[in-house]
Amino acid sequence: MKLFKLGSIFIYILFIVGCQNKNIVKNAAQESAQRPNIIFIMSDDHAYQAISAYDKTLINTPNIDRIANEGMLFTNASVTNSICAPSRAVILTGKHSHINGKIDNISHFDTTNVTFPQLMQKAGYQTAMFGKLHFGNNPKGFDEFMILPGQGDYYNPQFITQKGDTIINGYVTDITTDLTLDWMKHRRDPNKPFMLMYLHKAPHRAWLPKEKHYKEFTKKTFPLPETLFDDYSTRGTAARTAEMGILKHMSLANDTKVYPEVMKELGIKDWNDLGSPLGRMNAEQRASWDAVYGPINEDFKKRYPTMNDSTLTVWKYQRYMQDYLGTIASVDENVGRVLDYLDEEKLADNTIVVYTSDQGFYLGEHGWFDKRFMYNESFKTPLLIKWPNKIKPGITEDEMVQNLDFAQTFLEAAGIKAPEDMQGKSLMPLLTGKKELWDRDAIYYHYYEYPAEHAVKRHYGIATKEFKLIHFYFDVNEWELYDRKKDPKEVNNVINDPAYAQVVKEMKQKLQDLRKKYKDSETLDNYYINLYKK
Repeated sequence: MKLFKLGSIFIYILFIVGCQNKNIVKNAAQESAQRPNIIFIMSDDHAYQAISAYDKTLINTPNIDRIANEGMLFTNASVTNSICAPSRAVILTGKHSHINGKIDNISHFDTTNVTFPQLMQKAGYQTAMFGKLHFGNNPKGFDEFMILPGQGDYYNPQFITQKGDTIINGYVTDITTDLTLDWMKHRRDPNKPFMLMYLHKAPHRAWLPKEKHYKEFTKKTFPLPETLFDDYSTRGTAARTAEMGILKHMSLANDTKVYPEVMKELGIKDWNDLGSPLGRMNAEQRASWDAVYGPINEDFKKRYPTMNDSTLTVWKYQRYMQDYLGTIASVDENVGRVLDYLDEEKLADNTIVVYTSDQGFYLGEHGWFDKRFMYNESFKTPLLIKWPNKIKPGITEDEMVQNLDFAQTFLEAAGIKAPEDMQGKSLMPLLTGKKELWDRDAIYYHYYEYPAEHAVKRHYGIATKEFKLIHFYFDVNEWELYDRKKDPKEVNNVINDPAYAQVVKEMKQKLQDLRKKYKDSETLDNYYINLYKK
């Protein structure tokens, strides 16, 4: 009888423990369902003008547009420092460049900075990163990563992994997506929410499209920007001395793909680095490339002797657009692959999908390529977010948001308390229809990398929806003011217009207040200047 009672008790204990284990698994699954997954998609130098949800003039991007159609399109999103690595550091830390220390592409990233992926990983999120980080080789806070070293390559790229470096044959945009989908299919834990950073190299310079896209886009002709032949007569020293003009500073070899032997034959002296990216192609890839770009070179050889500055500018612009937009076509196709997978696997409803770029880019506006300036085309960045059942589809939002805000947004969405020293604002009120809780009316910007490539002078500034005030410093002391409503192309500096005297006074005070709020100062300006000189 005692044995029977003991056996019954033992069976009862096993039953209770089994039920508890089932509840643990059930609770874990419920927690995963409650906390959203996050897929952060970021390209490199993707201008908002080259997304059809913003502007249909240059390219059709139906898959990126899906995110806007199913969610929210931000028309006033900007960056705090328009250059690759610093932008990424701001995103990861939720802190301005002068606080996280990554002020330019040259300085080291301080790995004692706490990043939002670390906090999400600690809170139970499964984390992964695939593609271009741009700095470092061991990102913290990720269960798995495969990242490009530095800028990476378009063809047959090398990847840094936790198990060592590897080279994968193919086209980088496809490969980055293959790695992303492979992780989601085979190593994602269904009992955990995930945070995935899916980061494209494209459309970063030197713009080498995939075969199908260069065959398509080299046949296209694009409308010229209104300010392609800007003479900067109403701007200051910085605009006139910057070295990013399509005519004078865009390389015929590296950027427009004129072969070295053609340049030599024509007597052209130009920066020549074309061999490096093309050198990664295998024989088959190079033969396909030459079949298209060889005839382009022959045509250029015939045209060049009769070209003047105007016709050469237009020719270089067209070549620039053909290759730049060709790389974006691959990004759009691959974004579609990821969105399709989320739909097929019934993951879309509980997944926040973000598409953005590390900054904007000039597509011939003001005669420029590249970024760096606080002028709109590089200061503003695309931002599209979808989150079914949370964000009403098809909404356009014009509030002033920044890449500074991502960290706190993701942490709040995941129910994780953000550190007090993060400097952004969670976008959750805007995403969830509580706009009355949003109180930002101005944003702060600071660019540091000078003297350096492209010669864009150091400057900081403030922007509201109505005005933009910029202070260029270091080897100049010049101010510029733009009326963003009346002068959206920013071609008329009104800093000395008496009609704007009160605006200048008010904006300078607001700028001073923002500098104080974000703990920036003239002392820090000088600190980073002296650090740069060492």
